[in-house]
Amino acid sequence: MGRIEAAFSELKRQGKKGFIPFITAGDPDLETTRELLIELSGATVIELGVPFSDPMADGPVIQRASERALKHGIGVGDVLETVASVRREIETPIILFSYFNPLLQFGLKRLGAEAKAAGVDGVLVTDLSPEEAGEFESELRANDLDMIFLIAPTSTDERLKLIAQHARGFIYAVSRAGVTGVRTSVSAEAEKLVNRMRQFSSLPIAVGFGISNRDQVKDVQRYADAVVIGSAIVSEIEQLQGANAARQIGQFVNRLND
Repeated sequence: MGRIEAAFSELKRQGKKGFIPFITAGDPDLETTRELLIELSGATVIELGVPFSDPMADGPVIQRASERALKHGIGVGDVLETVASVRREIETPIILFSYFNPLLQFGLKRLGAEAKAAGVDGVLVTDLSPEEAGEFESELRANDLDMIFLIAPTSTDERLKLIAQHARGFIYAVSRAGVTGVRTSVSAEAEKLVNRMRQFSSLPIAVGFGISNRDQVKDVQRYADAVVIGSAIVSEIEQLQGANAARQIGQFVNRLND
């Protein structure tokens, strides 16, 4: 049993719901990223964003985080080295959250082998559809890495069935159409989407995009297996850069999920 499956199985055994924080690797630097991974190790899964120059699905907060990381020349290899450096200290599942271009440039076969060696547990590629994922999916499976897919309120039942056939680990349900970013409310479409997906897959379902406060977290956890928080955390990182940033981010996350 992989770390992702084990984490969700333990949640189910305890009758609890999951919490998945997102951070961008290298924002504001790799040492802070390493500290954050350790600080957030109580999470169900950690999503670690691979910086990319043209993050089309991301709002301005995460775009700026990628820009800050890219100014330091952070690439896929640096991200993997950072994961490897914390694997001696934490067992929390870590997935790479990326666009396909930087992974393709790194090399798919190389990525599979080095991600496994580093202790990565899965990969979510925002702009790679299941129809086009065959080679990449094969490399991940060969290295016991889970391939996470996105679903959206606009996904047809046929699309949900197709993703159910290919997804491993968990399924990421986007709460609404559009880009990432803090919102004052979570679309009612998210709950409908989760219920639709449960007809086709028994995998855990996490809901993200636009979730930014404790009330929204608790509402989403009412019907989903886990909640994903990204922009709200990255915004705090942007404001709290300094010696105690990681600890303060940990406290912020604890307040969201207490």
